[in-house]
Formats: sequence, C-alpha cells, structure tokens
Amino acid sequence: MALRVVGAGVGRTGTTSLKAALEQLLGGPCYHMFEVMAHPEHVPLWSQAVSGELAGWDPILGDYASAVDWPVASFWPELAEANPDALVLLSTRDSADTWWTSAHNTIFTVVDADLPPEMHDWREMVIAMLRTRFTDRLDDEAAAKAAYERHNEAVRRAVPAERLLEWQPADGWEPICAALELPVPEEPFPVTNTTEEFLKMRGQIVDGV
Repeated sequence: MALRVVGAGVGRTGTTSLKAALEQLLGGPCYHMFEVMAHPEHVPLWSQAVSGELAGWDPILGDYASAVDWPVASFWPELAEANPDALVLLSTRDSADTWWTSAHNTIFTVVDADLPPEMHDWREMVIAMLRTRFTDRLDDEAAAKAAYERHNEAVRRAVPAERLLEWQPADGWEPICAALELPVPEEPFPVTNTTEEFLKMRGQIVDGV
C-alpha cells in the first residue's frame, strides 16, 4: 500500500489526533510512534533506517495508508520520495514555546525514564534518530526549539507548495479534507493524547500502574 499522507510534523504537534483522523478519512491504518511500541520487531528496522542500512520501507510501512509522528517525521525526505503521490503534511503548534512545553512535559520524559528492559532498544533507536536528525539535547530548551524550527523550515523549503499542507490542531478537518479532496465528516475532529492523557499512559508504561 502506497502512503497517501507522509507526516513531516514532529511529536506533540497533534499527531495522535491526526492518526485517528486520517484512519477515518482514508479507511486504512496510520503509522505513529505508538505503532513502534506495538510492534517491537520494527525497532531494529528503524535502527537500520537511522544508520542508512534499511533496504526498503515495505517491511515497516507496507500495510499503512498514512504515517505521522516520530520516527516517520525524521524520514520525511525519503518517504516523500518513495511515495511521490502522497500529500506531505507538516503539523506544527502555534509557536516553538507551545511545542517545547508540551514535548518537555510528555514525550521527552519517557526517553529519560527508567524504562523496562524490553524498551531499551527502543530508547537507543530514538536517541540515535534524534541525535542524527533533530537533536538529542532534550533537556536544553534553546537547542530543542532551534531543532524544531530548523526541521519545519527544511520541510517548507524542500516540498513544493502544491504538495505541502501546513496544519495546526485548531485547523480541524477542513484543510486536510480539501487537500485530499474528501468530504468533511460531520463529527468533531478527534482530540486525543492530551498532556493529561499522555502522563497517565506514561505511568502505565514506565511505572506499571
């Protein structure tokens, strides 16, 4: 299955809500970091991608209609090239400050947590990905914000305007449906994985509660 949407937005830019929305719109699964956690056999494949040794994307993404969030967001150039008809969707927040606050309070805490042994390979992959394609200085606000801005500007410079959709969580259905030439659903746009929901899930992953 060729991807119809390549998500170039990094984590904490509404990607979990995007996953739910795209699955509804496209009628097929959407890849997300949650998929990596649900499929530990993908971790070594992503490690190969980080080191430039992955032979092809089908073993990871072959069954998916769309893909968002990290680690996909760090490989948007390769995935956009491999899926030339896909929309490139750059999800952002209203400012680097907003993004940093959300990421610092949620996903970055997992990388630094005392994880169970079965997640150590996952953490090594994530840190290697961030080091080579973003920044691994997750406790450095200035470095993280600079990496966020640099990432977004790289997408804007490289992707033709007719192929790129910039989107923020408050934008809802309309821009995505217009770009994909699909009708707007009647129900509200899904809002999932708030900071509160993430912290509860983090406790289940890290603390086993």
